[in-house]
Amino acid sequence: MSTNIVRLNITLPKEVAESLNSMTEPRKRSHFIAKAIVERIERRQREKLEKDLEEGYRATRQEALAVSKEFETADLEGWDEY
Repeated sequence: MSTNIVRLNITLPKEVAESLNSMTEPRKRSHFIAKAIVERIERRQREKLEKDLEEGYRATRQEALAVSKEFETADLEGWDEY
């Protein structure tokens, strides 16, 4: 993580704060929270990328099928030899 630090004042539900305190040492909470946020951001970015790729594949599906159909005979050429 970056060495540039920004101080934030956040509000958490009591149960979340208690769980956080039970899982981390008092001077390690900020690192724990920062790591959790980074993991969540990365997961959302991955999910967005997967969604964008799926939409792209769906948008070009017909074109890809047409190209496959066009080259089908060349793809199958020589297979009867095996």
